[in-house]
Amino acid sequence: MHSLQFSVPLLPTSRFKRHSVRCASDRQQLFNRIAPVYDNLNDLLSLGQHRIWKRMAVSWSGSKTGDSLLDLCCGSGDLTFLMSEKAGADGKVIGLDFSKEQLSIASSRQYLLSKACYNNIEWVEGDALDLSFSNGYFDAITMGYGLRNVVDKRRAMQEMFRVLKPGSRVSILDFNKSMQPLTALFQEWMIDNVVVPTATVYGLAKEYQYLKTSIDEFLTGKELEKLALDAGFSYARHYEIGGGLMGNLVAAR
Repeated sequence: MHSLQFSVPLLPTSRFKRHSVRCASDRQQLFNRIAPVYDNLNDLLSLGQHRIWKRMAVSWSGSKTGDSLLDLCCGSGDLTFLMSEKAGADGKVIGLDFSKEQLSIASSRQYLLSKACYNNIEWVEGDALDLSFSNGYFDAITMGYGLRNVVDKRRAMQEMFRVLKPGSRVSILDFNKSMQPLTALFQEWMIDNVVVPTATVYGLAKEYQYLKTSIDEFLTGKELEKLALDAGFSYARHYEIGGGLMGNLVAAR
């Protein structure tokens, strides 16, 4: 049992909206458990590089001042806050996740950071497979490290297409399932020798061992492009970043 020090006080979950969530309960419980140390582990494991990748993802989304934006599987809010800065005071940003613990931390960060534009953020507990928004509602959508974990990737992509305005873009950041043997081998080595041992310090070895399986079962860049096109998107391009360890799918409606 490890003692965890929280740098962010948790606020009551009543600060965000709830919608019915239908998802694999084991995945939901997993993300609830890792929520308290999620940000610290991201910094440690990527040496801070995840912040660069997330800024790239937001840039690819094409979000701008005054837009209505959605950050799916928002976690503790890194992408949501970046989207908020793009939208500005005249825009609106929804941060949606199925983990109430992650949303509580995101809401607490919003309160502590006290940046004026962050007032445009609304946190919603919801299901990426059954979005409670009308057709053509958003000007841009981001999704960071979420598509790999949803139980029905085709349905998730169809829902993003449905709620996105014509001509707008979705930007999806995640681990890259590389077809290059050396990159795939290095990625596997990193998980076994860096990620899991580091997570073990926090008592979360089992929770992070799922990474290798989830990447193995994920789609390649070409398969992600096809998934987007099959869902109705008119354009899809997958970019390998972070030395091929990460990937970002950009699709236009």
